Order: sequence, then structure tokens, then C-alpha cells
Amino acid sequence: MHITDYGARLFFDVTGPKLVPDGPVMRERPTLVLLHGGPGGDHSTFKPAFDSLAEVAQLVYLDHRGQGRSDRRGPEEWNLDQWGDDVHAFCVALGIEKPIVLGYSFGGMVAQAYATRHPAHPGKLILYSTSPKVDREEIYGVFERLGGPEARRVAEARWKTPSPETSAAYQAVCSPLYNRRATRNPDAFSRTERNDAVAFHFAGNGDGESVRLDFRAGLGRIQCPTLVMAGEDDPITPISRSELIVSCLPPGLATLVRVPDAGHGVHNDDPALAMRALRDFILAG
Repeated sequence: MHITDYGARLFFDVTGPKLVPDGPVMRERPTLVLLHGGPGGDHSTFKPAFDSLAEVAQLVYLDHRGQGRSDRRGPEEWNLDQWGDDVHAFCVALGIEKPIVLGYSFGGMVAQAYATRHPAHPGKLILYSTSPKVDREEIYGVFERLGGPEARRVAEARWKTPSPETSAAYQAVCSPLYNRRATRNPDAFSRTERNDAVAFHFAGNGDGESVRLDFRAGLGRIQCPTLVMAGEDDPITPISRSELIVSCLPPGLATLVRVPDAGHGVHNDDPALAMRALRDFILAG
């Protein structure tokens, strides 16, 4: 489905009803808005694992502006302020009140933009394998620990001189290091509707918004309960980044779930643990 009410044609998909029969009444369930990673990818990376959460919430999968099956638009609109405002405008247009917003990886950066710019809007927030401020040297160091000097060299080339060639090398050498226990579906990458131009724009020549972003001060404006979850062997959003998020949030709002022997996206290494933690947080009063 697409929505065009506020100037951009965005694709979204829905799994599960908002209202479910409960004896003599229809019971309302929370709406979970899922923001995919990338940048340049789409919501399909959540499926089928996250569909199981439809047992406890209505799921709304959103493709970011410029990505997936949403309109490509132009590079002047490919920035975190715009993507964060899109989440708010999208929810308002569809009448989604007090959503639970889950941002995964790059989507977690969009979720931080949304929640810091519209702090009264979300009911709950899930910041999943993401970062409030990127430290490339730390990232290169984790890649080297997991994959040796060659992995560090390829990662540095990908982020300092982004191109189709350095991206292909990164996909071959570094992407397999993202997870410790995962058996990746070989079709997952093929079925993704990609726009790599967004990724190159976001990275710049090592000086794009991915390097400049800094939500540390803004996180203090967040008002809702926040789940922060990450694997301890995540090379692209190291566990220290999740700890930094928690330290910047107002006291009492954050729950940190850190998972040993897991990498980027705990559901890729330990799906049972990840879904259990997400369900518990969704259902918590």
C-alpha cells in the first residue's frame, strides 16, 4: 500500500488487526511501527521473523523515503530530519496514536530523529542495534577483531570511498561478520528493493550525515519507555553505542538488553530471545 497525504508517496504493509474479538467487546491492541535498516534497503529484512509479533500488536512496516517501494524523491530529502518527520506525519495521516516505534540499525537513527523531534508522540520506543553517534575507528577495530586486518581494510574503504566496487567487497568480506550464529537466508538480499544511491549519499566521502549525526543531547528530550537491545559482537553498531544511548536517556526510561555471542540484529543470532524481549516490552504496562 502507498500513502501520499503529505507530499511523499511512501509504501507500507500491515500485518495483524488493530481490534481483536475478546468476548463481548473488541479489544484494541498497540501498533508497532517498524523502521528498516540500510540505508537504501526496505522493510522485507524484517520478514518473516518479526511477523510473529502480530500475536501481541498490529505491525506496520514502513519503507523510508527514497528507499524500498517508496518514491525515490531526491538527495535533498535524504536526511534524518526528513525521515524522522516522515514517521510522525505518516502516523498522523493514518491516525496511529501513541505508536510503539522500533528502529533497527539505520532505522534506529531515524527513530531517534523522530523521537527527539516529536518527543510527545511515541508511546514506546525500541532502539535496536543502532547508534546515537558513529565512531568509525571503533567499528574498524571490531571488524579487525572479528575478521582480521583484511576486514578492517575493506571496511575502511567502504566508508571512506563509497562506490559500487568497495560496497561489493564489503558485502563479500564484512557482511558475513555481522552475526556470530546466524544462518542467513540466501534470498534475503535478492528480494530487497534497494537504492544504493541513498547509502552513498548518507556516507558521503567519509563525511556524510552518517558520520556527523549526534543524538546524545537530544535523547534527553525523550519521554517514553525505551528498550535498547544489541549483540555484544556487533561490528557495525558496537555494544558501546547502545550503552551510550542508555546513558543519555532520562533516568528510569531505558531497559538495556545486551546479548553475548550475538551480532547485528539479535534476531539473526537468537530469534527466540529477541522475540521474547520484544513481546515482553510491548506487553509491559
